[in-house]
Amino acid sequence: MSENEKFSVSEIFGENVFNDSVMQERLPKKVYKRLHEVIEGGQDLDLATADVVAHEMKEWAIEQGATHYTHWFQPLTGVTAEKHDSFITAPMENGKVLMSFSGKELIKGEPDASSFPSGGLRATFEARGYTAWDCTSPAFVRHDATGATLCIPTAFCSYTGEALDQKTPLLRSMEAINEQALRLLRLFGNTTSTRVTPSVGAEQEYFIVDREKYLKRKDLIFTGRTLFGAMPPKGQEMEDHYFGAIRERIGAYMKDVNKELWKLGVSAKTQHNEVAPAQHELAPIYAECNVATDHNQLIMETLKKVAGRHGLQCLLHEKPFAGVNGSGKHNNWSITTDDGINLLDPGSTPHENIQFLLVLTCILKAVDEHADLLRASAADVGNDHRLGANEAPPAILSIFLGEQLEDVITQLIDTGSATHSLKGEMLETGVKTLPDFMRDATDRNRTSPFAFTGNKFEFRMVGSQASIAQPNVVLNTIVAEAFAEACDVLEKADNFDDAVHDLIKKYATEHQRIIFNGNGYSDEWVAEAERRGLPNIKSMVDAIPAYATDKAVALFEKFGVFTKVELESRVEIEYETYAKTINIEAKSMIDIASKQIIPAVIRYTTTLANSINAVKAAGAVDVSVQTELLSETSDYLSDVKVALAKLIEVTDAGNAMEEGREQAVYYRDVVKTAMDELRAPVDKLEMIVDKDVWPMPSYGDLIFEV
Repeated sequence: MSENEKFSVSEIFGENVFNDSVMQERLPKKVYKRLHEVIEGGQDLDLATADVVAHEMKEWAIEQGATHYTHWFQPLTGVTAEKHDSFITAPMENGKVLMSFSGKELIKGEPDASSFPSGGLRATFEARGYTAWDCTSPAFVRHDATGATLCIPTAFCSYTGEALDQKTPLLRSMEAINEQALRLLRLFGNTTSTRVTPSVGAEQEYFIVDREKYLKRKDLIFTGRTLFGAMPPKGQEMEDHYFGAIRERIGAYMKDVNKELWKLGVSAKTQHNEVAPAQHELAPIYAECNVATDHNQLIMETLKKVAGRHGLQCLLHEKPFAGVNGSGKHNNWSITTDDGINLLDPGSTPHENIQFLLVLTCILKAVDEHADLLRASAADVGNDHRLGANEAPPAILSIFLGEQLEDVITQLIDTGSATHSLKGEMLETGVKTLPDFMRDATDRNRTSPFAFTGNKFEFRMVGSQASIAQPNVVLNTIVAEAFAEACDVLEKADNFDDAVHDLIKKYATEHQRIIFNGNGYSDEWVAEAERRGLPNIKSMVDAIPAYATDKAVALFEKFGVFTKVELESRVEIEYETYAKTINIEAKSMIDIASKQIIPAVIRYTTTLANSINAVKAAGAVDVSVQTELLSETSDYLSDVKVALAKLIEVTDAGNAMEEGREQAVYYRDVVKTAMDELRAPVDKLEMIVDKDVWPMPSYGDLIFEV
């Protein structure tokens, strides 16, 4: 796209998507109606309908330039996967080929299931796995260097039916919350809503660096983060990057990203500079939970792909640079009906909105009772560098309600009923030319991991490179359980009004400990949370076991979201992922220190020593400064050699261990410690050694020269 090329967003939006308007235009009315019944959850998809849909989808895709199709799915690798097949069939007698795509090919694919993480569900010789079309998430055509490919969002399961992906349990959890939320709505007299769907908007943070500099950093290439690096003279302390003017090079990149996403039907809405230098954010408009999950994967892929065109590199790691803020992904979650009712909308008088208060207190109950699961859902190796630091939510789960709702909850607990709600006041700016306006009844709290923000909850713990599927699986399921338990009580009540008021007070009283409106970064909160009995799970390794507790197994099996076997497999995968990630980082440090840093420092010290000798030979000149510098550098070099030897030793020992929790704990406690011990003298050497000799771009080069 040329710099001055003009385009209409409304004209290009969704042009590469086989969306509802395309289907309505191209499908026969009966087929369109039948497919909608399937999408809305009332019917199973029959092969005859699938054949017609597949044909029209193929014809449309070919018009978009597609030659291949793929079942696009999300295995437990953290990224998407795909196998491409062309539309051509066997050549005819005249040497021509037909372009075909059947309903069977649309509905089912067969990728190799043994080569993806399965936690023991699939052995190497047990290769068969299936992808199944998720017709609730629209197919799309992706254009890139390989040409145009029809991408069909799918779920991925094993030959024996276990979920091997992110999508399958997500869809199961959406069914669970739909069923239980409808039970609750019926109790309040709602007979018109037929479906309740969790809606999600995921804010995506990322770093952008110059690609040429990136390619000179092996640590960024192999691990996504810098394993060495001294802080530059200026970091983020001036707070001048956040919401600052977007540089032209980045602006051109963002413009391209937006255009790509809009064509794919992703409603990219907000973009701005984030807190750290070279850090940015992109946020879309809300979508249904599974569609939002697909869209977030597309956002991450597009951010990386488009960066290359601009000579840039997108870094999605949670902590690519030590000493400046890392990146997260705020998961904004709400629940809405098919006829437009947001169950998390308190209205103008929340104290009178009994349905909202029951939903709210059910969520308090869900988060309090399953804080360990919610924490585990955000557990990621890179996220261990963020959570608990003064840049991200603490590792302690708490809920921010704001002054208005906290006041309502306090009234309920103290008196059994709420009689008023705090109101916003007129905010006077003090400048005649500026308008006065109503101030909201409550502030925001960026230190809270789970914050109510008007008509939704913002789960702020999720890591920037993680799929949002797992946090939403947990959220949907724990809230479904709370709704189910509330309905079990209310459906048996003789007097519904009395019963619902009693239940709201009961839940508010029993789970008030989870509410915290203060500074989540403070040491005082850590002590207070411990007094309240709230868990403080500081690392991924400690978070993982939450998935396999008897309580978690009972929860997920009750709603058909996970089986015990599926949960145990995910626990095994998480431990393996942790150990393998730290192992790669350790081996990368060993490689960089051995082949780049030590040789560079030796060259520097050799040159310095030769210079000292030459000056001495030339006459009586004071070389004490040079000699002291040589001694200091040599001491640090010696420290590097000792620390390197230790890291090699402990990494080799970790490699020899059997995979599982013990190995993951070892990598966290022993290998990571050895990595820190190697980094410390290397970063000090970077501050001494001539920049022309240092073998890689510095932090200043990376985050300020974009």
